[in-house]
Amino acid sequence: MELPKDPMMLYSFINMKLRDFYPSLDALCSDLNVSKDEIVKSLKEAGFEYDAKQNKFW
Repeated sequence: MELPKDPMMLYSFINMKLRDFYPSLDALCSDLNVSKDEIVKSLKEAGFEYDAKQNKFW
């Protein structure tokens, strides 16, 4: 799957998927066959961090 390149679109897309379909970022990445490191890096550069307890980026 190709993820959105724009950080704000990626943020919105990932949080929606986490909220509606996946119990964790690991589960999302495994199911969609995408790199967790790339998602975390891209969103960190945009100022967002993953909160595993809340299962979302903020």
